[in-house]
Amino acid sequence: MTQQTLSAGVIIVRWVDGIPLYLLLRVYSYWDFPKGIVVTGEEPIDAALREVKEETGLAELSFSWGYEFMETPPYRAGKVARYYLAASKNGRVYLPVSPELGHPEHDEFRWVAYKEARPLLADRVKPILDWANSKVTNIS
Repeated sequence: MTQQTLSAGVIIVRWVDGIPLYLLLRVYSYWDFPKGIVVTGEEPIDAALREVKEETGLAELSFSWGYEFMETPPYRAGKVARYYLAASKNGRVYLPVSPELGHPEHDEFRWVAYKEARPLLADRVKPILDWANSKVTNIS
C-alpha cells in the first residue's frame, strides 16, 4: 500500500461588488489554491495557515464556515490535498520569495469568480471548488 502524504491548504474567498472571488495561484500552467505539505507533528490547519502566509502574504483569514474540510482523492504517489475554506477582507496578495527556491513559489495569482476559476483547475480540484462555492453562496 502506498503511504499517503498530506498537504493542506485554504480556498480563500473575498467579495467584490457582492460577487465571491476565489484566490488561485499559478506555477507553470497549473492553477491551484495555496497549499503545502503537513510536516510531522503539525496539525493540518496550522500547515494550511503557514502555507497561505508563505505563498501569498495573507495572514488574517476568517473561518466563517468553521474548520470543515474537503480532500482530493490520492494523486501523484499517494499525495492527498486537504482544503479548508476561509474569507479574506483585504485581499492584498503578494508572492513572497521562497528562501529555499530563491524566487516566489508561484508565477501569478488571480482573484476570479467561480465560472472563471473552474476551467483553470485540474479535474481533481474542481470538486473542491464546487464544495466551497456551495458553502459560500448559501450564506452570502
